[in-house]
Amino acid sequence: MTQMAFRPRRSCLYMPASNSRALEKAKSLPADTIIFDLEDAVAPDAKAEARGNACAALRSGDYGKRELVVRINGMETPWFAEDLKQACINKADAVLVPKILGPDDIIQISTVMDELDPSIATKLWAMIEMPLAILNLGSIAALGPKTRLTTFVMGFNDLAKEMHAEHDRAIFGPVMSQAVIAARAYGLNIIDSVYNDFNDPDGLARESMEADRLGFDGKSLIHPAQIDTANRVFAPQAEAIAEAEAIIAAFKDPINAGKGVIVVDGKMTELLHYRQAKQLVATAEAIDALAK
Repeated sequence: MTQMAFRPRRSCLYMPASNSRALEKAKSLPADTIIFDLEDAVAPDAKAEARGNACAALRSGDYGKRELVVRINGMETPWFAEDLKQACINKADAVLVPKILGPDDIIQISTVMDELDPSIATKLWAMIEMPLAILNLGSIAALGPKTRLTTFVMGFNDLAKEMHAEHDRAIFGPVMSQAVIAARAYGLNIIDSVYNDFNDPDGLARESMEADRLGFDGKSLIHPAQIDTANRVFAPQAEAIAEAEAIIAAFKDPINAGKGVIVVDGKMTELLHYRQAKQLVATAEAIDALAK
């Protein structure tokens, strides 16, 4: 499991852990992140088998540089405790917990993870898919620097259901902005919700471009056919990389030493832009590293 300063999460693909063929196929897919799903994609009588399959996959070492995440069952279910324990002791990069409601959930889960083994590096990802989670976005995100929480994953299918609303992307615009603001305020990553029609690449591209403009790191996916679109949309573009490299070079020029504001290609450029440029270039380099 590769550690990267800026790990790409352009494509986060759910794979049902009850499906051995799907887990085998995932070894060759160009997704940045594989999410072994123990929740929605797995029937109750297959939960234990799916957990075993996911743990075997984590131990296998067959997934190369891909980030490996386990979506466990919710805190209110009989499978939660063992799911969490096994994902941690088998050293998943992260556990994704559905139906988070508020900061108390994050504290409780992080405490259990620490008690299992404080040396384990497994992080906590939170599904943001319940109305209470939307109301508590800021207080949940604020725990990022204090707990294992690193990532929000939006779940608009469940949120629409809980709202008694139609699944119309337009109604989630304010929620998307609020979630990005909360995540960035506390240094969290944030992944967009799934696009349900895997036979509609144009629709997926539109949603992905909207999420990219709003500041999302990537998109959660339900089918391998969606990977290439997400990887393309959420990757830094060549023009942006060139601009970032010019900013970095200008700030490193001895003539600009100690300056907080300089002119680059006719534009006033601040240290904020310098930090953003370094992150963008580091992300592009991390994407290149994944492909090697």
